[in-house]
Amino acid sequence: MEKLTRQEEEAMQAIWKTGEGNVKLFLENLPSEAMPYTTLASTIKNLEKKGYLSSRLIGNAYLYKPAVTEDEYKKKFMNGFVKEYFADSYKELVNFFVEEKKLSAKELKEIIDLIERSGSK
Repeated sequence: MEKLTRQEEEAMQAIWKTGEGNVKLFLENLPSEAMPYTTLASTIKNLEKKGYLSSRLIGNAYLYKPAVTEDEYKKKFMNGFVKEYFADSYKELVNFFVEEKKLSAKELKEIIDLIERSGSK
């Protein structure tokens, strides 16, 4: 699975939100004025070539749908991100957010509660 560009990720967010659809429908699910129709159409073709989308021809229009789920993408690239930037340590990742004041004590307690609940299952 190839890493997506920022523009491709924005397109995939709209596609995952929409499910199956055409370029016009995906454009409606992008943040306003995120990219022009022709740019999105080109991006969709690239995503199909990369294996992120599948398509089928209905009449004279193509319908596209995700070939990769959002969860599959997140899992693949978050694991790589942690490995590359935090020496494969989720503890270092959390520490980074604490030091940058992006994670409060309350949020950290909520994370601990989630870990403890999932560990008891």
